[in-house]
Amino acid sequence: MAEGDNKSANLLETAQLEEQLQAWGEVILAGDRVLRWEKPWFPAVLIGATTAIFLLVYYLDPSVLTGLSCTVMLLCLADYLVPTLVPRVFGSNKWTTEQQQRFHEICGTLVRTRRRIVGWGKRLCTLKEEKPKVYFASVISGLLTAAWIGQQVHNLLLTYLTVSFLLLLPGLNQHGVITKYTAMVKREINKLLKHKEKKNE
Repeated sequence: MAEGDNKSANLLETAQLEEQLQAWGEVILAGDRVLRWEKPWFPAVLIGATTAIFLLVYYLDPSVLTGLSCTVMLLCLADYLVPTLVPRVFGSNKWTTEQQQRFHEICGTLVRTRRRIVGWGKRLCTLKEEKPKVYFASVISGLLTAAWIGQQVHNLLLTYLTVSFLLLLPGLNQHGVITKYTAMVKREINKLLKHKEKKNE
């Protein structure tokens, strides 16, 4: 029963998100095609655009407040202009069934991702209540590691690498690159474990 309720809640949230993002539908589908590398030159476009933006930020070197203000201003402009410009750019033709299905899948993925993030937060709160020492050790270790990495690598470079990886992730996943290298790492770990077992014998 709980699983059925969960599915119903997922479907309801997905439908609500589809309604909210309907004006952005064409843009989301175009972005999805780029992120999944439907054409072989799309990864180069992603990296090129990301690099250009970060080089501009590096050159202008804005303060945190200026950078935040400009980002929010661009988001507000996009939110205002996109619903107006999309019908003119993409035409007012109705979506095909395939496009609607893909849009539904994207919204479903976004809902599941949001639920996972909330789930991780709840697990962390549960860990804090049930095993405070483990929670404390885990959080402090994670934050110390993040602080050390932040000290070793320049902020802008670290942000650039993170953003580039996140933008390439859907395409890497779609083309099986992540699965391939994960399997290779697992094989190597298994070999090492077997080798140690033989030595112990």
